[in-house]
Amino acid sequence: MMALSVEAGDRTAAVKRAQTRSLAMAVLGLVLLVALSLSSLALGARLVAVSTVVDALFAYDGGLVDHIVIVDYRLPRTLLSLLCGASFGVSGALIQAATRNPLADPGILGVNAGAAFFVTLSVGLFGFHSIQATLWFSLLGAVLVTLAVYGLGMAGRGGATPVRMVLAGVALSAVLGGISSSITLLNPQAFDAMRQWSIGSVAGRNMAVVTAIAPFIGLGLVIALMSGRSLNTVALGEDLARALGASLVRTRILTLAAVTLLAGAATAACGPICFVGLMVPYAVRWFTGPDQRQILPLTMIYAPVLMLAADIAGRLVLYPGELEAGVVTAFLGAPVLIALARRKQAVGL
Repeated sequence: MMALSVEAGDRTAAVKRAQTRSLAMAVLGLVLLVALSLSSLALGARLVAVSTVVDALFAYDGGLVDHIVIVDYRLPRTLLSLLCGASFGVSGALIQAATRNPLADPGILGVNAGAAFFVTLSVGLFGFHSIQATLWFSLLGAVLVTLAVYGLGMAGRGGATPVRMVLAGVALSAVLGGISSSITLLNPQAFDAMRQWSIGSVAGRNMAVVTAIAPFIGLGLVIALMSGRSLNTVALGEDLARALGASLVRTRILTLAAVTLLAGAATAACGPICFVGLMVPYAVRWFTGPDQRQILPLTMIYAPVLMLAADIAGRLVLYPGELEAGVVTAFLGAPVLIALARRKQAVGL
């Protein structure tokens, strides 16, 4: 009896330590978000003092060039980094949890490629260029490719293993990317404005893009946070999850809805940026363990941190020119993917 009491006490202490660690990480992440957001508004081809940034935000003067640069150009870019970073990060965490695959990511599994392909179709075949039109095509592409990857992964013996899911996603991404390139070559003039977008960039967007995607991303994040407890149950295995009363169908539908809203809206706004959804949830899991109720909110904080850092680094590394955020995350993410693939533990969650 005493041994059981000691064990229960140790478990309670471990839970409290994990909660304290998560709270400290959340506070640190929020501090980094504020600092990087101010840096994003201040840094660029035209350097602006932080005091001028504050004046532009709270006492805007349309006659000052610095205020115009901050409010009309850098503010939408910063807000998009926050929204799209959270979207790609949380959608990656959801996919990793639902498939029990630490290599999962909206980019690697082809979700971003599907969204990007349908945006290309909307521009090349129908002539749509506004975010209000391409957004719906992006959402449709995200959900169709997610279903296709899962269906291909389930085919054959063994079910949807992590390696099979990754191979299916990479294959579909290659096919859709090739078709997209063909469509682009057939009508290059129509795609001039999409060059930055196709690489993955938050530059050159206005507040209309931010306001168009914000409701979809907000809804996706709410659904994701609501799914944390059920994803923890699913991680125990399907049989045990059913025994505990969890609805696997409901969990999968909610996960699919959240991933579609998040990855689809973010891809429509800033293009198919990869690896954010791979790196951040995996790094967060080092500190929190497998509890999705902690992984999801912390990913929601640290994924925008990575996105902002990548965008700022892209502005500085080729100053006064720029390197797109999607290129920077690819430089960071490719070695991480190779390292994860070589680890024996990276076979499931």
